[in-house]
Amino acid sequence: MIASMMVIYQGIRHLADGQMGVAFRHADWVWEVERALRLPSEAMIQEWALSWGATARLANLYYVGVHFPGTLLAMVWLWIRHRPDYLRMRTEMAVLTAAALFVHVIFPLAPPRLVNSFGMVDTMILTGPSAYPDNSTDGVANQFAAMPSLHVGWALLVAIALIRVTTSKWRWLALAHPVLTVSVVVITANHYWLDGIVASLLLVGAIRLVGLRTRYAGGLSGQPLPSFSRVLL
Repeated sequence: MIASMMVIYQGIRHLADGQMGVAFRHADWVWEVERALRLPSEAMIQEWALSWGATARLANLYYVGVHFPGTLLAMVWLWIRHRPDYLRMRTEMAVLTAAALFVHVIFPLAPPRLVNSFGMVDTMILTGPSAYPDNSTDGVANQFAAMPSLHVGWALLVAIALIRVTTSKWRWLALAHPVLTVSVVVITANHYWLDGIVASLLLVGAIRLVGLRTRYAGGLSGQPLPSFSRVLL
């Protein structure tokens, strides 16, 4: 599933190539909107993280080493232990990713690490490891596709999927994953706050859409859901 999405992503991302100027103008606009909304400065958060020794490198490792492996492990576990819920999560992920790719194409956005005027640095170049090549349009990831953050969207979906299928009082700790992911994408200067907010809103829409489809189709799972999931669905 994830591999298929990456193949599709590789093809679609080229639609945003050649829009570097637009991507940087959008970056200025997003930065101004965030300041108007009184959101904390990403530059201030990164400066704080850089002052704490290995924090930036740990953030890099989390960004590179947890996103795909963590999502894959969660899906494999659901496939083995909770097959109906795996199918449900797979569909939600597909809808979310399709919506995100559409936004990537119509709203190319340069991440803060590529905008010198924001005063942020690329922590992956500074301390490693890096997820991107030197040429910002090479590689699997389109680096002008900051909006929305699929790192945040997928992390939140993983947490919701795990909470839905477990009954332990500790299940809510799964929310630590998206919280950490939001922190990591900001510290590494790969995303803005709004990238995570938009991804979360798209995920809510994807869950609602799949929930409506599930109702009409008779449901993918008969297990009771936590109250917050019933609100989403």
